Amino acid sequence: MSVISDMRGAPPRDLRALLSGLGSSSLGTSGLGTSGLGTSGLGTSGLGTSGLGTSGLGTSGLGTSRPGPGSAGLGMSAARAFLGPLIEPPRDDQLFCPDAIRDDPVLGDRVDDQLVAWAKKVGIYPGRHDKLRSYGFGRFMMLAHPAVNDPDRLLMATKCLVAEWAADDYYVDEVELGADPAVVGSRLARLISVVDPAQMVPRYATDMDEYHRLQPISEAFRTAMEHLAAYASTAQLGRFQHQMAILFLAWTQEADWHVNRRTPPVWEYLVQRHLNSYLPPMILVDVLAGYELSAHEFYHPDVRRALTTAGNAAVLVNDLHSGPAESDTDFNLPRVLAVNENLSHREAMARTVEIHNELMHTFVGLATQLSTAGSPNMRRFLADIWAWLGGSRRWHATTGRYNHRS
Repeated sequence: MSVISDMRGAPPRDLRALLSGLGSSSLGTSGLGTSGLGTSGLGTSGLGTSGLGTSGLGTSGLGTSRPGPGSAGLGMSAARAFLGPLIEPPRDDQLFCPDAIRDDPVLGDRVDDQLVAWAKKVGIYPGRHDKLRSYGFGRFMMLAHPAVNDPDRLLMATKCLVAEWAADDYYVDEVELGADPAVVGSRLARLISVVDPAQMVPRYATDMDEYHRLQPISEAFRTAMEHLAAYASTAQLGRFQHQMAILFLAWTQEADWHVNRRTPPVWEYLVQRHLNSYLPPMILVDVLAGYELSAHEFYHPDVRRALTTAGNAAVLVNDLHSGPAESDTDFNLPRVLAVNENLSHREAMARTVEIHNELMHTFVGLATQLSTAGSPNMRRFLADIWAWLGGSRRWHATTGRYNHRS
């Protein structure tokens, strides 16, 4: 699809290049590098006088208060006013999203080979492993994490991603795989007990373990979480568990639409995409690269706004690509717009691009402020999120899942 593959309107691939002329602090040497291991260290060790104090984000005036309606970074118009000529209204056929920083097919293939072996072992997608291989999820993570060359770290992220994707396929979307909207809630409530292990008395723990042992999705998540725990700190693991619970909540909302045979209004669909976004895999950028954004920064309201905005924008790229591969009963933003606002397919696609671009401009505005006020790890994390967005765009433009290449 040209709207994704046409890179003529793409912003710089490195966030530092986009922000360098805006007067924000330099991202310095702690940003993207070939080893992914920078010099800023772990946790709060990188927090100096420019870092986050107990009262908020440094001395830049962000503090703990939320920006007002006229503050920079709250929308495309506000971001444009703050950033000047770098933020221009995009054409309706141009996506404001960077391209991937690097493409290493050999590394991507190596991760995909290991992924398929893992999928066979845990029992997901039986009889579909060639198709799974063609999707190139290992390539996705290779593109999304350009600072990481370690195949095992990339495999860890790919397992987490594919476990999520498989749960969506098996429980929510694909009837051929057993998806049934009437039981989505109970299935996901059982599954979250693997992601965030449920504590139970022994006599009933045996029953729970036996149930999960017979569920390939449970085994996929169990082994993916074990792999993640080998690299993640306690805080990083906790934030992933939290985000997965939010994702599962969103899938129950989607099941409600299916059961009641209703198309949600646009605002409700966007709320669902706020919950059902690409944030779970995106927030692993520091886990893979070997540093840690402190919990104080990660959960700061302004940082949370930036990350959720980026996650929302990224998943709309998926919406732009996934429509042709979905059934007529599935939901994506172009389809919801077409139904609610009586738009043609072309008009709905253009409106989706417009909404995506506004979210991306908002993220850039927020990233500018946060790069000035935050720690070196904060600046690095934002740069890695930007790189993730570019890798995601490139994967969606090339994956066999949506492009049907032999």
